[in-house]
Amino acid sequence: MIRLGSLRRLYVRRAAGTRRLTAPARPGVYAIMYKPEPDTKADKYAVIYVDHADDLSAERFPFNHPRASCWIRRAGDRFKLYVCFLEVPGGLRSHRELITHELMAVYHPGCNADQYDPAWKDEWIGEYSAPTAGPLTTDRDPSAGP
Repeated sequence: MIRLGSLRRLYVRRAAGTRRLTAPARPGVYAIMYKPEPDTKADKYAVIYVDHADDLSAERFPFNHPRASCWIRRAGDRFKLYVCFLEVPGGLRSHRELITHELMAVYHPGCNADQYDPAWKDEWIGEYSAPTAGPLTTDRDPSAGP
């Protein structure tokens, strides 16, 4: 088990050789990774693809997935790929999409066609001033009483 971003329950499985990788037959989020420096930094992974599925077992891991050629090219070898799964108990498809978008915004995986930026820009919502947008404290001394 590794920690990927703010998510703590991602289970990593190595996508090695011709052995079939068995994904759980449940909805979840998944990430494809490799180790860029396996000899010097064995605990460091590079995220190259993130997505979610209604049934993880139907995603055809690891080498029959439509994006598998990109994964192998980025990792340098099919034996260097890792897959991790996150099951979201009680989570809806919309929850899995949000988790996927958050991971894509953090890691910018190169094999994903879409990329997300976590930053808000002023022109998106405009600038405004409101009395309720100020600090939560006042200059009043609480020990002075009412």
